[in-house]
Amino acid sequence: MPDYDYQSDSRSFSQVIEDIGVKDDPKLYLGELVNAFGERGFGALMLFFGLLNIAIGIIPGTTTILGAPLLLMGFQLAIRQDQLWLPRWALRRWIERETYRNGVAKVLPRLRMMERLSRPRFSIMTSEVSEVLIGIATVLLAFILILPIWGGNLIPALIIATFGFGLMQRDGLAIILAWSAIALICTAALIIWLAWTWVSPYLLPFWAWLNGLLPQAWAWLGGLFGG
Repeated sequence: MPDYDYQSDSRSFSQVIEDIGVKDDPKLYLGELVNAFGERGFGALMLFFGLLNIAIGIIPGTTTILGAPLLLMGFQLAIRQDQLWLPRWALRRWIERETYRNGVAKVLPRLRMMERLSRPRFSIMTSEVSEVLIGIATVLLAFILILPIWGGNLIPALIIATFGFGLMQRDGLAIILAWSAIALICTAALIIWLAWTWVSPYLLPFWAWLNGLLPQAWAWLGGLFGG
């Protein structure tokens, strides 16, 4: 990977994540990922780790390695920390660089298209108050992300990545889309809970009656076919 002055790095985000995969070292350390984004801030790191969870999160163990930094990012964003801090043990965690390259190849085309369409807008959605709320939401989503739920990483990682993209590009529309996705999920969960609350008083007695009927039915079938 070429040497860059990260403090004055003018590369696009998509170019940065592509360049990370070029190095020959088979191990890609978390510390290298954090350093690669220089002064791009929390948004770039949230976008990066969100996309990586989407791309390779199906591999066992990766959501724990990649989700834990998001938990810390959300907390530090919520308390208005200026720079990301991660413990040394976390910075020494690593994934296979080849796995990283394969995952990044899946998301690069769509990411580059989003970069072309994005622009600063709806500045209220990227204000300091908004960043605090996004930090709190990221903590909750990251906690869900690191749970050992097969396939459970996709939606939380996608929302975190969208938040990160909006913060990095100062694009309030992306932030609105992320909050809309959370609102949709919460609404669906509420509808399911209300439906269960209304239906369960009728469903549970029926289920108990059915369980009591089944032994009689099996006994009747046994007698019928037993002659």
